[in-house]
Amino acid sequence: MTPAAASRIAVITGASSGIGAATARQLAAEGYRVVLTARRKDRIEALAEEITAAGGQATAYALDVTDRTAVDEFASAFKTIGVLVNNAGGALGADPIATGDPAQWRQMYETNVIGTLNITQALLPALTASGDGTVVVLSSTAGHGTYEGGGGYVAAKHAEHVLAETLRLEIVGTPVRVIEVAPGMVKTEEFALTRFGGDTEKAAKVYAGVDQPLTADDVAETITWAVTRPSHVNIDLLVVRPRAQASNTKVHREL
Repeated sequence: MTPAAASRIAVITGASSGIGAATARQLAAEGYRVVLTARRKDRIEALAEEITAAGGQATAYALDVTDRTAVDEFASAFKTIGVLVNNAGGALGADPIATGDPAQWRQMYETNVIGTLNITQALLPALTASGDGTVVVLSSTAGHGTYEGGGGYVAAKHAEHVLAETLRLEIVGTPVRVIEVAPGMVKTEEFALTRFGGDTEKAAKVYAGVDQPLTADDVAETITWAVTRPSHVNIDLLVVRPRAQASNTKVHREL
């Protein structure tokens, strides 16, 4: 479906790499003018140039979604937008609760939950004004189940899931959909590496022996499909895992 003129702008947070960057490319290919936000200005500017060179429309805007003043300033530029993809977030550490770092827990909560809250609150008037808005919350299967060593990330993603679920209840009757996409094991260039503080050996073990974990493009295709459904169709929750993963704790590995 070609997006209507009033809803042709899509804002993607965390667009500097991985799922965010892949989603930006795919939404641009579907006719959206994508607004790329992330802290790493050089990366989103390079991506905007790539998308533009491919015939799409893209703008880069350096933004930390945990900075509410900066978020409000960013949002003030828009009278209407059609899509907000809340992708900014991530995991830090894999320690048990008994020894987990409270600073890491706080940072995960700030980026995954407060960041999503900030940008969603700030852009909700513009999404409503479009007459056909969509909020996408990219959560995780960690928001729907627990696993050892994941307490801080699991807690943050559970909160993000509840944010999406509650928002859907509160704005029913307005012209805005709330879609939650919850990926399982996704192999990107940065997720596990960031989680383990740059330790490449630990990061590699996450995917060891797994036949074809999801890619960023797989998840981006899922997001794009959900966003491009007819306006009256709301994909409340879509869980997507690789075939080799049956649950957060059940993964088939060929070692």
